[in-house]
Amino acid sequence: MNAPDTLVPTAADRPAHVASPAHASDELRAALSEAGLHAPVTGGAADADVRIGPLAPADARQLARLIRTGTKRTLKTARALREICAGHRIELPGLRVRQGRITLGPVRVEDAARLARVLGAVPPPAARPAPVAGTDAAFVGALLGRVFPEATGGGALSVSVREEAPGLLDLGAIDARTARRLVRALRF
Repeated sequence: MNAPDTLVPTAADRPAHVASPAHASDELRAALSEAGLHAPVTGGAADADVRIGPLAPADARQLARLIRTGTKRTLKTARALREICAGHRIELPGLRVRQGRITLGPVRVEDAARLARVLGAVPPPAARPAPVAGTDAAFVGALLGRVFPEATGGGALSVSVREEAPGLLDLGAIDARTARRLVRALRF
């Protein structure tokens, strides 16, 4: 008989084991198979190097279609973000989609300041002295870093000052959902 404070796990208490691939190569092999694609996938036990073997042309085209379909919404969001920023005269020349995220990339301090203002940052009072040279980028970066989550209802944005180019800030990557909220926040 069990003591009153000893719990004996029942089947309901045990976590359900979902068969999930142990390695990235197994996950890729399963995904290709589910998509009806036939390609050998190799990868070591540590999955340090996963490779897809030769594909038949029809399978290669199907894989390309699947990748495009999977990234279509993110690419569309990146295009909308680029267009709305251009409408505000904000240049984001480094805006790219990488690994399913939208990297905003390097931006001039003036463009970052304009983005912060459009997102609702309050400009400093005119009576305030001009920032010391070199701190302007840090000030704008901090301002943008603060206003971004407020304007997008969440998602943070990594902002860093480029040491070798003090007139530039590096803006990090955001997920597509945050980017869509950013597009909504930038609408005229």
